Amino acid sequence: METAQSRQQAVPGAVTAFARFVLCGGGVGVASSLAVAVLASRIPWVLANALITVVSTVLATELHARFTFGASGRATWRQHVQSAGSAAAAYAVTCVAMLALHQLVAAPGALLEQVVYLSASALAGVARFAVLHLVVFARNRSRAGATARPVHANLAHAPAPADPEVLCRAA
Repeated sequence: METAQSRQQAVPGAVTAFARFVLCGGGVGVASSLAVAVLASRIPWVLANALITVVSTVLATELHARFTFGASGRATWRQHVQSAGSAAAAYAVTCVAMLALHQLVAAPGALLEQVVYLSASALAGVARFAVLHLVVFARNRSRAGATARPVHANLAHAPAPADPEVLCRAA
């Protein structure tokens, strides 16, 4: 039987979770870009991108549930929906960044486009990590922590002085 303490230890800290997030998300991202290229040779690019985005988001959410955030099991439908929402928001950030670039620079070079896109992706990725860590997979940590024995502090409080002169001096 698993104890509350061992469940707590299975949940990684924020730095470890972020490193795992980058590893899992980056791995899925690289595989997705290759899959889109292969699939786009057979069907329209927009459809290939949409299909791969759905599949990669589901895959990444499962990896994040099991590995990144130590949820000790499969992601729930709620977590998949929330993760998809954060992925859609990240997608919107990169689209807005690229649109802004093309509004500001008439003919940006490939290097500038990559810098802007990757910067927007990194910013969106950090925000997405925060959402996944603090919202989507936070419930798992709170359940593991709720079964742990609470720590109670006994604080002795001195009675407040009733004399107005003492109160004025204390302020």
